This record gives sequence, structure tokens and C-alpha cells, in this order.
Amino acid sequence: MAVYRFRVTFEDYDDVTREIDVKSNQTFEDLHRAIHQSTGYNPEFPSSFYISNDQWTKGEEITYLPNQRRIDRGVSLMNKVKLLSFIDDPHQKFYYTFNFDRPFDFHVELMKIILDETPGTSYPAVVKSVGEAPKQFGNTFNPTVLPPTTEDFDFLNEMAFNPEDAEDFSEVTDTDELPEEKHTGGSEEEEEEEDEFSNEFGDDEGFDDDERSRRNSDDY
Repeated sequence: MAVYRFRVTFEDYDDVTREIDVKSNQTFEDLHRAIHQSTGYNPEFPSSFYISNDQWTKGEEITYLPNQRRIDRGVSLMNKVKLLSFIDDPHQKFYYTFNFDRPFDFHVELMKIILDETPGTSYPAVVKSVGEAPKQFGNTFNPTVLPPTTEDFDFLNEMAFNPEDAEDFSEVTDTDELPEEKHTGGSEEEEEEEDEFSNEFGDDEGFDDDERSRRNSDDY
């Protein structure tokens, strides 16, 4: 039985590659599972292979866990289609999308056809692995499941905020504890001015009647 050796690369992570041997009479589902044996992903998510050309243009679709729309369109199922049914080119290419909700896209290219199986090998077999696959759900963000944390208030730390300072400030601004200011009808400076003018123009008020009479007699 012939064996197909495929090179599998992430579309967005060129430095991560896998080489996988699959027997020609095995199915696209076998290849699907082998890819995620090599990435460490859970394979149980809706996914599809697309027959592709050298420009990675999507053609006929072969799917896994199809939605109703794909079922209505009659899209072929991975577990029903053998690889040899779509190998027309010694460098056949498949565009592969894993998990439509949070997708990773792959380029799958046939590298060579091995005429004989390797004795004792269980197929599919991952024969080469380069680079660490990104985390399966590490590139997503769901704010509805993230509880608030103290990190949300780090801006207070950046401003050197000290809770004790707030307490001191509240003590100073508390009007209940401020001493009442006594108002005497004017400032201290105003009182001094009044004394000065009273001394200058009010001297007569300080004389008794005898002194005032004496001054009047002298005038005449």
C-alpha cells in the first residue's frame, strides 16, 4: 500500500511545520486527527479540507462535524472520503481550516509518495515536528468570562496613590472639625485704621468741660 507524506504548516506561523505519513486508503478524517495529534489540539471541532491549487485557492470542500448549511449543500464528509480519491498531482495541495469558531488555517502539501509501508509503523505517523504550535485558544479574548482583578486599578499605583493620604485629606476638609471663625465686624487692619483716625480727629472728645471752657475764653 502506498504512503503519502504531507507537509503541514500553519498559514500564520511559518516556523511551525509537521510531516505526516498517511496510507493512501486512509481518510481525510485520519489526516485531520493526525494533524492534531502533532499539535496537541482537541480535534473535535468543525473543520474542513479544501482541494487547492498552487495559489491556495479553495476548491471542493470535505468537512468534519458539518453544520446544517453544509449538510443541505451535500458537502462530503471526511470519514467517507479516502485520500487517494483526490490525489491527482504529485504535489497536491489542500487548504485546511480547523475549528470555524476560532479558526487556525493550514497549508497541507503532498511531498512524496512512498510505495511501501514501513514495517511495524502505525499510520498515520508524525515523522517530523518543527516548532511549537500556538495554544489552541490562546489567540482569543472573551471579556464575559474574565472577573475584575486588582490589576484593573494599577493606575492608582502608577500615580503613587496612598490611601493614608486620602484619610489625611478628609480630616483637613471635614468642616465639622474646623474651628469657627469669629467675626468682629472687620479685620485687624481695619480696626487699627479706625483707632488712628479717632486719635487724630477726636481729641476734643477727650477733654473735660473745664478745659473746654478755658480754651474758649482764651480765644476771645
